[in-house]
Amino acid sequence: MSKTLQPGMDPTKMGVGRSIAVLTSGGDAQGMNAAVRATVRVGLYTGAKVYFVHEGYQGLVDGGDNIRPATWESVSMMLQLGGTVIGSARCQDFRAREGRMKAACNLVKLGITNLCVIGGDGSLTGANQFRTEWSGLLADLVKAGKISNDEAKKSSHLNIVGMVGSIDNDFCGTDMTIGTDSALHRIIEVVDAITTTAQSHQRTFILEVMGRHCGYLALVSALSCGADWVFIPEMPPDDGWEEHLCRRLADQRARGSRLNVIIVAEGAMSRDGKPITSDQLKKLVTDRLGFDTRATVLGHVQRGGTPSAFDRILGSRMGVEAVMALLEATPDTPACVVSLSGNQAIRLPLMECVQVTKDVTAAMGEGRFADAIKLRGKSFENNWNTYKLLAHINPPDTKSNINVAIMNIGAPCAGMNAAVRSAVRMGIIQGHNMLAIHDGFDGLAHGQIEPITWTQVSGWTGKGGSMLGTKRTLPGKFTEEISVNIAKHNIHALVIIGGFEAYVGGLELVQAREKYEELCIPMVVIPATVSNNVPGSDFTIGADTALNTITATCDRIKQSAAGTKRRVFIIETMGGFCGYLATMAGLAAGADAAYIYEEKFSIKDLVLNVEHLVEKMKTTVKRGLILRNENSNANYTTDFIFNLYSEEGKGVFDCRKNVLGHMQQGGTPTPFDRNFGTKMGAKCVLWLTEKMKDCYRHGRIFANTPDSACVLGMKKRSLTFQPLTELKEETDFEHRIPKRQWWLKIRPIMKILAKYDIKLDTSEHADMEHVIKKGIPNVTFAEK
Repeated sequence: MSKTLQPGMDPTKMGVGRSIAVLTSGGDAQGMNAAVRATVRVGLYTGAKVYFVHEGYQGLVDGGDNIRPATWESVSMMLQLGGTVIGSARCQDFRAREGRMKAACNLVKLGITNLCVIGGDGSLTGANQFRTEWSGLLADLVKAGKISNDEAKKSSHLNIVGMVGSIDNDFCGTDMTIGTDSALHRIIEVVDAITTTAQSHQRTFILEVMGRHCGYLALVSALSCGADWVFIPEMPPDDGWEEHLCRRLADQRARGSRLNVIIVAEGAMSRDGKPITSDQLKKLVTDRLGFDTRATVLGHVQRGGTPSAFDRILGSRMGVEAVMALLEATPDTPACVVSLSGNQAIRLPLMECVQVTKDVTAAMGEGRFADAIKLRGKSFENNWNTYKLLAHINPPDTKSNINVAIMNIGAPCAGMNAAVRSAVRMGIIQGHNMLAIHDGFDGLAHGQIEPITWTQVSGWTGKGGSMLGTKRTLPGKFTEEISVNIAKHNIHALVIIGGFEAYVGGLELVQAREKYEELCIPMVVIPATVSNNVPGSDFTIGADTALNTITATCDRIKQSAAGTKRRVFIIETMGGFCGYLATMAGLAAGADAAYIYEEKFSIKDLVLNVEHLVEKMKTTVKRGLILRNENSNANYTTDFIFNLYSEEGKGVFDCRKNVLGHMQQGGTPTPFDRNFGTKMGAKCVLWLTEKMKDCYRHGRIFANTPDSACVLGMKKRSLTFQPLTELKEETDFEHRIPKRQWWLKIRPIMKILAKYDIKLDTSEHADMEHVIKKGIPNVTFAEK
C-alpha cells in the first residue's frame, strides 16, 4: 500500500474525474483475472471510471466495443478462472506508429489517461513506448483533425503501470510473475502422476517444460520433485555431460532407485549453443544404458487450469498497488511495474527491469553463464545452488564422525518430509551420520532413534504428512531421559521440524542446558505447521498447501451457492489463534468477511456484515462466503454466527455451514512447500556444520550460547537464523502466536474487494525502488 497521499486525502475520492483502462496482453497466465478484478474494484473504490480493453493491444487499436466500462459485478466469479476473461492477443498493428495513433485516439475520445497493462516484458516495453510517444501522437491526431485541441489538452499525459503476467517467471525485478506458481502446480501434478507409473516399470522419464529463455520452471520443478538432472538455458552443462548424466542415472539405479526423472526446459542448450531436446536425451539414455525411457512434452497444460492461492493473492495485491501507483503518478514519474519483494509490494522503474531482463539474454548469448544466474536474482541463484548441492555431489569417502539427529514435532503438515529429505542428504554430503528420531520428543526420550540413509528418503519430497511420525508432547517432563539418549547415541546436533511446539520444545531444551550439559549441542528449529504461527518466520512449511486446500474447497462451495442463489456459506478454518489461513483464503476465494482472533469484532460488526449481505443479494451476485478462524472468539462460535445469519437473513438468504477440519493438514505438498522445505533443510545442516566447528573445544562439541539454538525463518527478503531465546519477547505464549504479524496489513484489501466502505490502510509504504544489477533488490517472495 502506498502512503504518498497528501495528509487528510480521502482514498475514496482519489480517482474522482479520472479514468483507468486495464488490458491483458501477450501469453495468458493464471491469476491475470485476479489482477483485473482488483484493478477494477479498487479503481471504482477510489471514485475512478474503469474500462476493460478486450483482446489486448488489438482491442486498444480497434476501439469500439473492445473498450467497455467495467462494473463491480462484471468481475464477480473471475478469481477462480484461469487464463484471462477479457482476452489477450499478440498484436502486429500496435507495433506500427499508425496503430498506436489509432489506440491514442480511442483513449482520448473516452478521456482515459491511465493504462494498466498486465503482460510480459514485450507488452510492457510496448506500453512504455506508447507513453513516450504520447504527446507526439496527440499532436499528429490534432493535425489530422481526429481530435480537438481541447481533447488533446485534457489528455495531455498518459500514466502507465505494468503488472507482470508470465508463467516463465522471466522478468527481472520481481520474485514471482503472475502465473508462475500455478504453472508449477500443473507441472508437479504431472510429475506425481508419472512417478507412480515410472516406479511400476523401473522407467526413466524425461519431461520437457516451458521456458524458452528462462529455466525457472524447470529448476524449481527439479527441486520440488528431486529430479536426477535439470537442463536450463542459463547454465548449459559442462562438456562431456553425456557421460556424467549416464553415470549418475546408473548410480541411482544401483542405489535401489526404481525411477529416474530428467527435467529439461524447452530453451535448454549445450555450451556450443546447440539445443538439447527431450528426444535427444531419450535416445542417449536408451542407447547407452538400455533403460526403458519415455519423453513427455507438457506444452500448454502449464498455462491452463485454475490459479493457485498464491497467484490469486499476488494478482489481487498487485492490482491494488497498480491503481495507487497510477493515481499518484505525475508527468515526471517513470512508467513503473508493481511487483512483490519478500512479502512487500514494491514499485520499480519499468525500463530498468526490462534492461536487466535483456542483460540476462545478452549474458547467455556471450557465454557469461554465471552472470546470467546472478542477474536472474537472489531467489534463482539460491535455487540453483541448492539444486547443485543436492543433485550433483557424491557423498565423500571420509566421514566426519558427527551424528546429526532429525525429528518432527506437533501436528503433521505437507512439506515436512521434503525438509527431512534435504537435511538428511545434505548431512550425508557433509560426511555426517544422520539419525532419524521417530514420534517427536517421546521417541527421543524412549530411544526410538535409528540411522537414516540416502535411499531411505528418496521420493519423500512429494509425500504429505510426516514419515518420521510426530507428537505434540513437549520435552519438559522427559528432560533426563532425553539427555541420557543424546549421550547414548552420541548426538552432536539436532534438527527440530515442526510448529509452535517445536519452538517451545527447543526453548525448554535450551533452558535445561544449565542442568544437563548433554543438551549443550547446536539446534535448529525449522517452522512447519499449517497455522503459520511460529515466531521468527513470516511463512511456515505447510501453510501454502493448507491455503490451497481451503481455497479449492471455497471455490466448490461458491459454485454450489451460485447455483442455488441467495445462499450464504459460513466456513470454519484451522489455525489455532492465528488468522493467517482465514485471511489469506478470504483474499484468494473472494470472501465477504473473515473473522479472526487478532482483529477483535463485536455484535455490531456481525450485524454490519449481515446488512452488507442483504444489500448484496439485491445485485446480480446472489451468494455470500464468510470465513471464521476456529479460535477467533470463544462466544461468537461458528454455530452462533450461523444461527445469527440464518435468523437475520430470513426471507432474503438462507445459510449453510462447513467445518473443514483435518483435510487442511493432509494432501500432497504444493510446489512452494516442497521447494521451501528443501531449501530450509539444506540450509540448516550447512549452518549446523559451521556451528559445530565453532563450538569444538577440548576434543568435544560444547554449545551453550544463545546463538547456538536458532529458528531458521523467512523474514521479509531472506532466510535468517534467530536465537530461540531472543524471540521470547516477540511471542504471545498464551495464544501461541507472534506478537507482530505482517499479513494483518493486507486485511483491508479483502474488505475493499468485498465492497465494504472502509478507509484503505495507507501505512505500508511502496515508494519507487531501483533495480540493483548485481542481483536485483534481493528479492525473494518466501524464496519461491
